[in-house]
Amino acid sequence: MAIIEGTQALKTYSGEYDFAVDGGAIGTITLRATPGSQGPLPIGAIVEGGFIEVDTGFTTGTAATMALQVESAGDLQAATVVSGAPYSTTGRKAIVPVFTAATTIKTTAQRSPVAVIATGTVTAGKLRVVLFYR
Repeated sequence: MAIIEGTQALKTYSGEYDFAVDGGAIGTITLRATPGSQGPLPIGAIVEGGFIEVDTGFTTGTAATMALQVESAGDLQAATVVSGAPYSTTGRKAIVPVFTAATTIKTTAQRSPVAVIATGTVTAGKLRVVLFYR
């Protein structure tokens, strides 16, 4: 089976959002690649899977929402209030959608995943997004 796009080698991107470092204002925040991460994702990368690791539960005083994306709006996690799932409790969470051959994400340009905060401000929280891509 030939791979038409992307690369044969499975690579890992790991990026972090930390309220203490990045703030919590409304806007788009590029995740900071963690040491040893293979990122940003190159043009034509095919994201095959991944997860969110919440290290510090998120809080908001103003019903802030957060989405996580790499190619288009909410493709890793649709916008949801940070005081609820998946952000409010620590631990590993599936990214949504769970990938199948029909739902992989293909980058159209070199990209780093981003957190999009809307509606209000985040007042605490820290997470990592880990993506597996070819």
